[in-house]
Amino acid sequence: MRQVLVTGLGGAGRTTVAAATALVAAESAAVNPDAPVTRVLFLSTDPAPVLGVPVAPAPGLRTTELSDGFHAVEITEGLWAARIDSAARFRTEFLALQERASTALDLLGATRLADEELTELPGSEQAALLRALAAAALGDWDTVVVDMPPVRETIALLALPEQLRRYLRRLLPPERQAARALRPLLASFAGVPMPAHWLYETTARLDAELAAVQQVIESPDTVLRLVAEPGLTAADALRTARTGLALHDLRIDQVIANRVLPRHSADPWLAGLAAQQEKTLHEWYDEWGPHSPVSEVAHAGRDPRGLDALRDIGAELHRHTARGPAGTTAADTYLAAGTPGDDLPSKRVIDQRSEDGTFVWVLSLPGAVKGDVHLVRRGEELVLTVGPFRRIVPLPSLLRRCTVSGAALTDGALRVRFTPDPDLWPRTR
Repeated sequence: MRQVLVTGLGGAGRTTVAAATALVAAESAAVNPDAPVTRVLFLSTDPAPVLGVPVAPAPGLRTTELSDGFHAVEITEGLWAARIDSAARFRTEFLALQERASTALDLLGATRLADEELTELPGSEQAALLRALAAAALGDWDTVVVDMPPVRETIALLALPEQLRRYLRRLLPPERQAARALRPLLASFAGVPMPAHWLYETTARLDAELAAVQQVIESPDTVLRLVAEPGLTAADALRTARTGLALHDLRIDQVIANRVLPRHSADPWLAGLAAQQEKTLHEWYDEWGPHSPVSEVAHAGRDPRGLDALRDIGAELHRHTARGPAGTTAADTYLAAGTPGDDLPSKRVIDQRSEDGTFVWVLSLPGAVKGDVHLVRRGEELVLTVGPFRRIVPLPSLLRRCTVSGAALTDGALRVRFTPDPDLWPRTR
């Protein structure tokens, strides 16, 4: 199963491009009679019916129930869509948590909240999106296309499972859960129920859910596609995002330049905007092209509505996607994008031990500026801050027995030098 996460800059049309991507994938069998029938799922939190059909169960529409309480509606043959209702999911989760913590709440004399008085909190939409992504991975789908938030929010969202699991391990270490056998004895001495049981059970369940989401995010079959409207502001935003994506090992398989204006217009004003877009496109081909093909979608002059308009966008993507290996078409390359390779920009490499006895850990950070990179060693982890992005990276076992002796940023790669610690490194005679 492939997971295609479509993100980009706000207002660039990423939801429309995501829907077109799903439609193209679903109708690939019709284009190629020898291709197997595909099942494609489109996920979105956008309430608008971008596919021309309301993405909600309704009379006359075929529906299927996904795991974890989600429902999908059949849009056309092979294409299903589901709108993620984060408000309903938040109420369900909150009431379940309240029930599990009933003992502690009763001890505190708390008044429980009812379903009808609950309103979702900020962040619940993002949490529901991650849950839906993990639930979809368990289904019988060939491709799952997800309409993600803007790119900065997407980076933070996809980094969240790893971060939360680290917090759980630090605050409630798994090895300390062995003390659960003593809780009945402690409860009898204290004379009151001990809430630690439900706390550790909730922690274990949350860690398992986060691990499932993290597995999907880190899967080689999961890729991101960036959608942006060419321009100076977009170029700066994507340059910053590119560094954050590399820092978190998020792989971009395609950059889609949306709403590209016609070149060589007779209108001076329109020609000026087109020239600015063309300049940005040349930069994107140079910056992204070696690893992530750049595709163009022409400005339609109107908001795309319905399946026919989405097919036109899919045709544009096919026409402008770079050709793949000999014998493959642009459409083949577009649909097969996401195949893992060895030239990923986020790949980390440990250089062989040099003559002075040190190791060099190389982390690719394209677009990073020297003044924005900060590095701190904390125990067996490396805290990396690059502009607005931060990630705490566990060190390989080889480098845990070394001390950081220097770091340099050159040609878009951070090289961290490690010197073996004599107290931890095996001595040779």
